[in-house]
This record gives sequence, structure tokens and C-alpha cells, in this order.
Amino acid sequence: MNITQILFWGLSVVAVFSALMMVTSKNPVYSVLWLIVTFFSISGHYILLNAQFLAIVNIIVYAGAIMVLFLFVIMLMNLNKDTEPQKNKWLKLAGAVAGGSFLLVLVAALRQTEHNMTQLGTGDIGLIKNLGNVLFSEYVVPFEISSILFLSAMVGAVVIGKRDEKTTAEKFVEKESKRVEEIR
Repeated sequence: MNITQILFWGLSVVAVFSALMMVTSKNPVYSVLWLIVTFFSISGHYILLNAQFLAIVNIIVYAGAIMVLFLFVIMLMNLNKDTEPQKNKWLKLAGAVAGGSFLLVLVAALRQTEHNMTQLGTGDIGLIKNLGNVLFSEYVVPFEISSILFLSAMVGAVVIGKRDEKTTAEKFVEKESKRVEEIR
């Protein structure tokens, strides 16, 4: 066993353990923290596959921005045991059966795969140069369409935001003018 195989199996154990802890944790904040550990271990797998750009994007976007958003939402929701509805025993049993069935299907599908499907550290698929070449040669039309969609979403958000501010200001002026007329 060489060092890449040791790192691969170590990261795999960390990823599976942290994913299980994320699912089974009762506290939602702890679940988010375990999910961050899972994302970091997946980024380690990307580095082992020589896809450094994907590893950095995974850390910045998912472990950074999305997890901060999840933490803010969880903190704002103020979850406690009083507001959470009690789960039925049959619902828990159905969830366990569905999860076990999914695990059996996944194991059956993975048994038929080849053992040496990827060569760790030798691929060049995830490098920035190759990713840019493929993105701007084969996928240039979908890339441009997605950029137009993002631009229209940003313009729509600005228009909705401006309209809401204007409507709120107009409502305030109307309310104050009615109040002044009532006083007179």
C-alpha cells in the first residue's frame, strides 16, 4: 500500500463517518458541521484525482458559502423540541426499510464495477486548462445560456427590490398624508 491508497482509504472513512454523523445527529447545527467535514474529505478525494480546481471550488462554494447560509437559516429558525412534531413509529420503520433497500441496491450495483476504474494522481481531467478548453469549445452555448439566465435573475432581483422599496415608500407617504388629513 502506498501513500495515495492510505490517503484514499483514510478520506473515505472520514467521509462515510461524517456523513453518517450528519444524518444521525439530533442537533441541526452539529449536522451542518459534520456536513462541512464531509465536504472537506470529498475535496481531498478531488486532490487525489488531480482535480485541484474542483477541490478549491468545492471548499469555497459548498463548505464556505452554502454552509454559512445553512447555519444562518438554522439559527434564524430557532429549532427546539417543543416546536418539532413527534414522529410516528411506522414512519420511522418505513424510513429504515427504504434506507436499507437503497443500501442493498447500491451494494448490488457496486459489486459489478471494476476495481481499478481510476488511477489516483495521474489524471488530467480536473485541471483548469483542460476544464477551460472543454468548457469554451464543446459547451460554449450552454455556458452562454447559463450566463444570460444568471444575468436576467440578477436584473429581476434588482427590479423586484427597487419596486418593493418604492411601493413601501409610497405606502408610507399615503399613510402619513391620510393621518395629517384626519388631524385637520
